[in-house]
Amino acid sequence: MNPTSSRKLDHLRICMENEVECGRTGFEDVHLMHNALPECDLDRIDLTAPFLDFRLRSPLFIAGMTGGHPETVEINRRLATAAERFGIGMGVGSQRAALENSALAESFTIVRDTAPHAFLCANLGIAQLHDHGVEWAEKAVEMIEAQALVIHLNFLQEAIQPEGDHHAEGCLDALQKLCNNFPVPVIVKETGAGISEEVARRLLGAGVRAIDISGSGGTSWAVVEVIRTKYTRTAEVGRHFMDWGIPTIVSLMEVARTGAPVIATGGLRTGIHLAKSLALGAHLGGMALPLFRAGMKGEKILTNTIEEIHQQLRIVMFLTGSRTIADLQSVRPRVTGLSRQMVSPTMEEKYGY
Repeated sequence: MNPTSSRKLDHLRICMENEVECGRTGFEDVHLMHNALPECDLDRIDLTAPFLDFRLRSPLFIAGMTGGHPETVEINRRLATAAERFGIGMGVGSQRAALENSALAESFTIVRDTAPHAFLCANLGIAQLHDHGVEWAEKAVEMIEAQALVIHLNFLQEAIQPEGDHHAEGCLDALQKLCNNFPVPVIVKETGAGISEEVARRLLGAGVRAIDISGSGGTSWAVVEVIRTKYTRTAEVGRHFMDWGIPTIVSLMEVARTGAPVIATGGLRTGIHLAKSLALGAHLGGMALPLFRAGMKGEKILTNTIEEIHQQLRIVMFLTGSRTIADLQSVRPRVTGLSRQMVSPTMEEKYGY
C-alpha cells in the first residue's frame, strides 16, 4: 500500500476512535445580543450564502477531511450525498495519495459522481505544490471537476510527523505562480493552527482569493500524530505542541480585517458556533470532525446532524432579528475574556471595543 494512503487511513481511524480535540477556540468569549423584538419570521429565515462567484443554500461547509484510501470511498460518498441534498459546499482531503497512485482516485471521483451540482474544492498541500508545480494542481482540480482549489498549510503536523516535509522555503513563490491565470479560485487553508492577519495579507498579495483560517481548538493534528507515533521520541516532542496555534476566534477576527472571503473552521461544533463565526466576519463555516463521525454512523445520522445545525443557526438568526445571512453579518458581537485580550488595538477599532 502507498505510504501516503496508509497514513491517511491511520489518521481517520485515530480521529474516529480517540479524543483528538485540544486547545481553546474562543467561542465561549463571543456573545450575540438577544433581540427581544426580532420582527421576523423564524420559518422564513433565508440561509442562502454567496461565496466567491457562487451562491450556496447554506453557509455550512463540509471541510476537507478524507480520501486517498479504498476504505474512504463510502464516507466520501455519504458526505457528497449530503452536499448535494443541502446545496452546501464540500472540500475533499489531500489528494496527494491519488496523484501518486491513480488507482486511489475513486475515493475522490466518487464525490463529483455523487454530487454533480455541488460546489466542490480540490485539495493539495503547499509542499506538494512546491515540489510538483501547477501540473499537480491542475490534476487535482480535474480529478473531481472542482470549482476551487484549496492549498493547505500543515507545517505543525509536518514538523512533528516522522515522514514530514520540513522544507518550507519558496512556498509563497510557488503559490504566486499557481495563482497567475489558474482557471479556478485558489483558497489557502490552515489545518488547525490558525492564520494571522500578517500571513493573510501575504497570501492575498500572492493572488489567493479566499482564506480558510482553521484555527486551534478543534482537531489537533499534533494530537493525531502523537497517538499515531506513540512510545517514540517523535510523540514525546509532539506532546508539547498539542495546543499550539492561534485560537479560531482570534484568527477569524484577524483575517476578517483584510476584507477577504473567509471560511471559519477549527472547532465549530454547533449552529451557534457557525452563527458567531458569521457575525465576526466569516462567509462560510466549515466542519470536519463532527460531520465525519456522523457520516461514519450512516447517512440518516449525517442528515439529522446537518438539519440540527441548520435549525440552531436559524434560531440564532431569529433571536438576533436576522432575516438573512447578510443581516447576521451586520450584528455586532461582544467579545470578552482571553480572546479580547489577544485582539490588537487596530482590531479593537474595527469592532468598536
